[in-house]
Amino acid sequence: MKKIKELYFSNDVIVYPLLILLLMVIVFWVESQFNFNFNYLGIYPRKFEGLRGVLFGPFIHGDRKHLFNNSIPLLVLTTALFYFYRSIRWKVLIYGVLLTGFLTWLIGRPSFHIGASGVIYMLTSFLMFRGIFSKQYQLTALSFAVIFIYGGLIWYVFPVEEKISWEGHLSGFIVGILFALVFNKETLKNNKYAWEIETYKPEDDLFMQQFDEEGNFIGTQPKIEEEEIENPNQVEVNYTFKKSEDSKD
Repeated sequence: MKKIKELYFSNDVIVYPLLILLLMVIVFWVESQFNFNFNYLGIYPRKFEGLRGVLFGPFIHGDRKHLFNNSIPLLVLTTALFYFYRSIRWKVLIYGVLLTGFLTWLIGRPSFHIGASGVIYMLTSFLMFRGIFSKQYQLTALSFAVIFIYGGLIWYVFPVEEKISWEGHLSGFIVGILFALVFNKETLKNNKYAWEIETYKPEDDLFMQQFDEEGNFIGTQPKIEEEEIENPNQVEVNYTFKKSEDSKD
């Protein structure tokens, strides 16, 4: 049966995540090509000029490995966000970047914090907990998929490595949980079948018309005109006369 208000795939689901990724790559290319170092534009905690890193920090990466490690997770998670949470996707992404950066600015070590990992942790946390809280099978399945793929990231919200900004990871994780609680309204409408609608009438359903009252399939039978069955024993005979060649006018 036909589903009502199904999810649909549109170009912006993948276009915007790709544009975000492309911007990160361009920034890194400019740094490498022209020997620039944009690290000073990262988040520097508890200094006023360090707040500019809230906007610029996620697009700056230290080396190719740093960029690569953030690129694929960011692309996958933003695509999932844009597809399953299209009504709130920009709110989650923009507010998430700002709050994650600001919280990192509050709790971080006195050093420049760069990279999109804080945003990745925010998206991971949001997709995980929002799916579980929603109790909708599509979002719950997405939640388990994120846990399966990126669940190991949880260890890096702790200071396991000195060079890693665990403060940014922890900030993103906290913001993601907060957003999962704040955006608690239904963000994905349940698919409905025609028979689930209150105004549904089986007798008007073309599919149901192919079954009798006992549920037996009868198919679509052609209607027989009444005049065709008035005299079933009547036989119609047609004669064809051919003029003989020997006959004379």
